[in-house]
This record gives sequence, structure tokens and C-alpha cells, in this order.
Amino acid sequence: MSTGNKPFRTKRLDAQAVVLLLILSLLVLPACHRQHRSWPGNASQEGIVKRQLNADGTYYVRKGDTLYAIAFGYGLDAMTVAKLNGMSSPYTIYPGQKILLIPPGGGSQNAESGPGVQINALKTPATVTTRATETQQTSDVEISEPPITAPVTSSAPSVADVTAEPTDWNWPTEGRVIRGFVAGDPARNGLDIAGTEGQPVTASSAGQVVYSGNGLIGYGELIILKHNEDMLSAYAHNRVRLVKEGDQVWAGQRIAEMGRNSSDEQLLHFEIRQAGKPINPMTYLPSR
Repeated sequence: MSTGNKPFRTKRLDAQAVVLLLILSLLVLPACHRQHRSWPGNASQEGIVKRQLNADGTYYVRKGDTLYAIAFGYGLDAMTVAKLNGMSSPYTIYPGQKILLIPPGGGSQNAESGPGVQINALKTPATVTTRATETQQTSDVEISEPPITAPVTSSAPSVADVTAEPTDWNWPTEGRVIRGFVAGDPARNGLDIAGTEGQPVTASSAGQVVYSGNGLIGYGELIILKHNEDMLSAYAHNRVRLVKEGDQVWAGQRIAEMGRNSSDEQLLHFEIRQAGKPINPMTYLPSR
């Protein structure tokens, strides 16, 4: 009798093992899925490592930077930064190059920082974490000879090529505004427009792409358009960028697909800046 019962007990144990494996699979798969879908980094402000200036108001150019991206990240006007450093079109910069962002003595550049960006030229530079690699480096390292690498050129369009007047602006995507602009709040420099991942993101007005990348912490996959000598628009947390730097785009042209922010929310973060300063996009966007 005991010999005859052994196959039965073996089958029952095998069945229990299969059930246990299925339960473990159901527990593991959702965790893997969330890790795949979420953006790098932490949604909370505590999880964002600040990019700071050197104590003398200078900044070392890093791979992937453009003049417009640097200025945007620090709430500055790109043309003012160019003049401060004696740059002229096409505004070529090199990784390792030291550029001045704050005039000696402070000047009139009262920069406002954006998400994940902080200017503090009076304190000791902090450790910086790059979003793409999550490796640390200090921003006050003396670089006697910049590394030999390809320059980064930020070509500027002429005013005749792109012009954005207040009546020319359109909504960049469909959806409900879930967070609005709050003056003076670095985390609320624009609008958060909820939607569905993959839905079209379009140019709010005609312009030229002056940045297309993911080098600005807190913005994910970011596109910046230049519309005239003073105005920029920014489109953050895209799933896919469909345009590259230097491209001319028309109002309503599809430039990206909506993605997710670090909180796994499906949305577009949209900003308009004038002379480097964030302004309320609702001032320019039509009623709907």
C-alpha cells in the first residue's frame, strides 16, 4: 500500500510547486513592468541632485550640452550668455569648456531655476549627478585642457525665419491641465497637461529646434524651440522625440510623442520663456 501511494504524493507535491511558481511570477512581473516604464530618477525633490554653478559664476560644458540648453536650465537668456562670453553665431561650445553665466559682481542676471536645477553661485559647488549615467562628478574641477571632442553648435535662426506673436500660439497637445503655472515656484514653471502615452505633441508655434535631448535633470526627453529673439517653448517628458537640433518646424507640426514623468504620470510638461524667464503659457494659449 505504501508503495502505491508514493506516486500520488509526488504528483501532489509537483502540483503545489507549480502553484507556488505561478504566485511568485505574478508578484515579480508587475515590479519588472513598473521598473521598465518609469523614468530614471525619483519624483520627489529630495531625489533630484542639483546642478550648481561654480563659486565664480562659471559652468563647465558637458557632453550633450548646447548654449540654449544651459541657459534654459539656469533660467537665463541664451543671447545674454553668448554676449557675456564673446560668442557669435553659430555659438559653438566644447565639452570641458568653462563659460561664464553670472557676470562678475552678480550683474543683473537674476536667474530662476527650473525643475531639478538650482543656481547658487555664492556657495561651494555641490556634487553633480548626470541623469543619463548617474555617475558623479564635481563641477569645480579645474580643466586645463578641454578633451579633444567634437564641438556643439547652437545655430540661431534669423528673426525673419521664425516669428511667434501672441496670436500665433496653439495648444501643444490634447488633454486637461492638471497643474498650472505658479510664478516664483521652480517646480511650476509651466503647465502639466495630462493625456495618453504616445499621443501627438505638436509645436505650439513656428520655430527652430535649439535643443533635443535628455540632459536636463527633471525634464526627461526634452525639446526646446526658439520662436524669435526673446521667446522659447519647451516640451518635456516625451516618449519619443521626432525632431533634431537645427530643424525648422511649423505651428502644429508633430515633434514628439507624449511620455511619462518620474511619477509615472502620462503627461506633457509645457513651458514658454521670454528672455530666459518662465511666463504663464495661459497668457498666450487660446481658450478651449
